Amino acid sequence: MTTVSEAVAEAHRAEWARVFATTAQLTRDLDLAEECAQDAYAQALLTWPRTGIPDRPGAWLTTIARNRARDVLRRESTFRRAMPLLVSDEPVPGPEDGLDDDRLRLIFTCCHPALGRDAQVALTLRLVCGLSTAEVARAYLVQEATMAARITRAKKKIAKARIPYRVPAPDQLAERLSAVLEVVHLIFTTGHTAPTGAQLVRRDLTGSAIRLARMLHLLMPNEAEITGLLALLLLVESRADTRLSDSGRLLLLSEQDRSRWDTRLIGEGTALLTDALRRQAPTRYAVEAAIAAVHAEAKAWEETDWSEIVSLYGVLLQLWPSPVVELNRAVALGFRDGPAAGLDALTPLLADPALATYGYLSAVRADFLRRLRRWAEAADAYEEALALTDNEVERAFLIGRLEEVRAH
Repeated sequence: MTTVSEAVAEAHRAEWARVFATTAQLTRDLDLAEECAQDAYAQALLTWPRTGIPDRPGAWLTTIARNRARDVLRRESTFRRAMPLLVSDEPVPGPEDGLDDDRLRLIFTCCHPALGRDAQVALTLRLVCGLSTAEVARAYLVQEATMAARITRAKKKIAKARIPYRVPAPDQLAERLSAVLEVVHLIFTTGHTAPTGAQLVRRDLTGSAIRLARMLHLLMPNEAEITGLLALLLLVESRADTRLSDSGRLLLLSEQDRSRWDTRLIGEGTALLTDALRRQAPTRYAVEAAIAAVHAEAKAWEETDWSEIVSLYGVLLQLWPSPVVELNRAVALGFRDGPAAGLDALTPLLADPALATYGYLSAVRADFLRRLRRWAEAADAYEEALALTDNEVERAFLIGRLEEVRAH
């Protein structure tokens, strides 16, 4: 039987964005909306043990939060008339467009281009995903006071700059949606391989990103770019439980136990990818998902279709020219045609300033040199990779490889 504390925790995970966003539409004040939403959850902990868990916890919480907001607005009406408020009276797409949802208004507001990327990420995690300020601070390894100040500044900018609390107009939607998806993707990649710290994976961040992508897909099911991103996240997440050994050592794709990959996520991700490709020409995320799907389809490392992966990276380069994509294509070439070919493909990237502090470039080069048995050069490259790597799990892996090549 579900306990009240479990029901409240599940309602926070599943319903926070709706409760907060709907309350913010009423208050036009993000701080007040947050306070009222938090009060509603606190009230649930006191009330539900007596009355029982409601059939629709989200609706109950939203009603409590909005009633609390109305009380505050009545009490403080004179004071609040002098405060900068969210602009919410501009035209929005009607319900017939499928975009008349307060959660979408909240997401697009948090990811408005007038805000810096750090602020977009922090606000999205705090207000849309419901992470506490302390949790957001831990995720990005900054002091809680620093993160609190960042979030406060962003909220004030939304009000003072009169950033509208609405879904963008149709002529702006594609560009603004791409920015939202970049934030979601950044949250996932930051959690998938944490830049610093003792953990390889931050499940709080990967989980938040997947929930955001699911929410967007639910609210905008005909947007192929969203579908492709969700497919990508699920296919990558399917390998999450096999990335570390029992002793905590990093396991490469070639070393992972594929029988433990999550077949449910693979099936869901593949179906979403098929749907995305059927709807329109491939997007960046759909092509990345297709690459992940090729890995998922291989029953063993030796069965990986590297020719297909190289071709897909070629398509991705057309859609999203990036030195990181060039690097990943070089890796695939190295597995298809051998380490010498991979090393040749890396050579032009060594002078690219965008990759000057990118540790994975040095790590990939080191691996090619190791496979070519060029031990001294491999050792130098591993040392360079170590100097550019802060994640402790990745550092331990690189140290092990460095010791291996030095032994020759």
